[in-house]
Amino acid sequence: MNSIKSFIVKIEKPLNDEITLSNGLKLFVDNKFDEFKHRVVEGEVVATPKKYDTPVAVGDTLYFHHLVVINGGQKLDWEEDKYFVHYDPDRPTMSQAFAYKNKDGEIHCLSKWFLLESTKEEEVIDSELIILDHLNKKIKNEAIVTCLPVGYDIDVQLNDKVGFKKNSDYEVTIDDRVYFRVREEDIMYVTG
Repeated sequence: MNSIKSFIVKIEKPLNDEITLSNGLKLFVDNKFDEFKHRVVEGEVVATPKKYDTPVAVGDTLYFHHLVVINGGQKLDWEEDKYFVHYDPDRPTMSQAFAYKNKDGEIHCLSKWFLLESTKEEEVIDSELIILDHLNKKIKNEAIVTCLPVGYDIDVQLNDKVGFKKNSDYEVTIDDRVYFRVREEDIMYVTG
């Protein structure tokens, strides 16, 4: 199978509708509750774009924007479990693919997207009470650079702490780690 300007990925189900507990018990989830969190954002690459020379290979795992799967998604009409993922190596706003994991398990960024990890430490509350905390809090949009794209233009290195524009972060979970997917133009400063 060939594609001109898009990746083609295989996705078993477009929405995650079950949770497996530590004891192996499976719970089924109504995807309409917190629908955004249940959208699948990864798939196995079955074709790479012929127009672009990418480091991604067939069999790698591709990470992409959730729009690939919503409202019927960008399915191939003739194959139920295959989806198009738009790609542009130079313009992240035109590229739904933002990272991939190769066969060695290494994660790499695409299209001038960066992966950042939060600098916030989670607050642990040792209590049997449920606390709803919706007070006005200032959130500092800072994170640590954990994955760099090829050919980026700003002076940023791995493990630098960077600040980014408000609402430009997009949470994605890869191998049970939560990252922010941020475009190069949304990184505002580097603290080192």
